[in-house]
Amino acid sequence: MEKIVLDNGLVRNASFTDYVIPTTLDMPDVTITAFVEEPEPGAPYGAKDIGEPPTISSSAAIAAAIRAATGQPLPRIPIRPADIALG
Repeated sequence: MEKIVLDNGLVRNASFTDYVIPTTLDMPDVTITAFVEEPEPGAPYGAKDIGEPPTISSSAAIAAAIRAATGQPLPRIPIRPADIALG
């Protein structure tokens, strides 16, 4: 969804109106959540993250599914319709 358009090092997006940032409305329903209440020995104060892992893996999973369905290499995200156009 996010894409900064660059031309010779200059940002060509007209405004943040054209720069679509995902929100909670773009998120699928979450039905199962499990908290692991054991400290992480390598982290400060034993902290673990909770918000980042779903955002990291979901983009890769969606790109992999589109690759499998289309046979296109799709080397980057965001994937635009023109990236997957067949023919």
